[in-house]
Amino acid sequence: MEQFIVSARKYRPQNFSTVVGQSHITTTLKNAIRNQQLAHAFLFCGPRGVGKTTCARILAKTINCENPGADGEACNTCHSCTSFNEGSSLNIHELDAASNNSVDDIRALVEQVRFAPQAGKYKVYIVDEVHMLSTSAFNAFLKTLEEPPSYAIFILATTEKHKILPTILSRCQIFDFKRITTSDTVEHLEEICEKESIHAEKPALQVIAQKSEGCMRDALSILDKIVSFTNGELSYTNTLEHLNILDADNYFKLMDCMLAQDLSGAMLLYDDINRKGFEGDLVLNGFAEFIRNLLLSIDEKVASLMEVVESFRSRYIETAARVSPAYLVSALNLLAEAEINYKAARNKRLHVELVLIRLCYLQQAIELVNDGGKKKLTELRPLNFRILGPVAQTASIQTPPAPQLNNPAQATSPIAASPAPATNPKAAVKENQPGGAVLIIEDKVTPHSARPAAGKLGSLKKLREQVSSTTQTGTARSAIILTDELLKMAWDEFIEQLRAARNPAVQSFELAELKVLDNQTFTVVTPNNLQQKFIDGERIPLSEYMQQRFHNRYLTYQLIVEQREDLMIKVEMPLNSRERFQQIIEQFPLVKDLKDRLRLELDY
Repeated sequence: MEQFIVSARKYRPQNFSTVVGQSHITTTLKNAIRNQQLAHAFLFCGPRGVGKTTCARILAKTINCENPGADGEACNTCHSCTSFNEGSSLNIHELDAASNNSVDDIRALVEQVRFAPQAGKYKVYIVDEVHMLSTSAFNAFLKTLEEPPSYAIFILATTEKHKILPTILSRCQIFDFKRITTSDTVEHLEEICEKESIHAEKPALQVIAQKSEGCMRDALSILDKIVSFTNGELSYTNTLEHLNILDADNYFKLMDCMLAQDLSGAMLLYDDINRKGFEGDLVLNGFAEFIRNLLLSIDEKVASLMEVVESFRSRYIETAARVSPAYLVSALNLLAEAEINYKAARNKRLHVELVLIRLCYLQQAIELVNDGGKKKLTELRPLNFRILGPVAQTASIQTPPAPQLNNPAQATSPIAASPAPATNPKAAVKENQPGGAVLIIEDKVTPHSARPAAGKLGSLKKLREQVSSTTQTGTARSAIILTDELLKMAWDEFIEQLRAARNPAVQSFELAELKVLDNQTFTVVTPNNLQQKFIDGERIPLSEYMQQRFHNRYLTYQLIVEQREDLMIKVEMPLNSRERFQQIIEQFPLVKDLKDRLRLELDY
């Protein structure tokens, strides 16, 4: 029985022309070999499974080939090429930096570089996953990488270029490998299926290519699994079943239910999908990608960006013609928000069902917003707000002029013909003035019969009506001028309120010093940060009290910390031994004479 070899190894490229999807790399390398312009160090970086190590091995074989072709390819017949293909070449050394990442491993590699090749022209060192090397290993590798012998060539390969030291990057010629496109992957899979006599449908190969996400090694591994699962018969259905992929046909059915506002059909379809074992987040993500493809299908210029099965492409275009862009954009917003909040949802199924309910009635909501569908999404304009002028700064209320009504029938509306208010005050409403003074408007009790009749008004119109009626039913008072005496009096009143509430900030307020800067600003000076925090903790109630006390909504204060002894809390500290002795000898000088005569030494 012949030993089985996986397709990723069996069909590994042996020359540059068979490398898939990296023509910009292979062309550059072949020209460098043909023109004898090889660098001493290369860095191959890119995603997994796109041919970095393969290209490194082909480059190592080609530069040592005894009979290279005119196009820069190896002959695969000379002794150097055959020994390389058999894995017995002594001029090629591979090091896995993921498991040999210490400084000792790099020092052993540097020791080997000193010996010239016995056969061939170059000794090639391939270091795979070079980003796994430690910092010490990188530093030990720097000098050799910068000035290697003429016969030594280093090829470094990595999937994470950002983890490599800049000093290493500056010494290498960098080649960035790209992901292999879906079309290139499908063509390569078709060639392999033809060689292996495998019957495969093209839609099935397209699904495999999309699942591999640009990684040829993953695509070949998936192909081997499905061939074993289906005994060499790859169909679109069994490929979906093996890869556990939700078919786009389900999303087309869901979209039909959404457009018809068939909630029951959408719920039954999701129940069938859920019974097959597909999680809710997978459904949300797949439906969002489906709607994105519908958006791309509207314009033929970007329709090529869709990576879908060819048999579904015409169906996408047909469905996109029946759906408005407004619906698709709104649906994408709903699905994106639902996918973000999916993990936090306690009932996952209910979370997805609520999204389906909103999507079913989304078209109806858009039609209501667009005035019954008469306006297109591009014709919608933002709401225009009327700029209100400043209120006149007077001591008495002036009735504003009646607004100009476009409709003559509105001249007899209840708002315009509201009667004069009663004389009993009920509440106070404050109105800001830009000049510094403040108008205090005292609201009057308006009879129920005089209030405007409730109608179908927008919230903005209701708010304007309330402000207008409040302005017409009040009296005004001017602000109290801020002086040191009045400020101190109001400050003491606020302290009494704090003392009644047993607030610990009372002492900090008592020690603070006040200074009036102007009619709208005063400063509060405290001696330390602790008292400043106590006062700042009462900022909101203090500001409200002062503004109400002086009838000035613009009244503010500044809190300043100054190290001043007159504001510090005086605390009597106990005297130590030295200070007590000094106090005694100042009061009784003979004690000091006695100490000096007896030559006493005091232990302080």
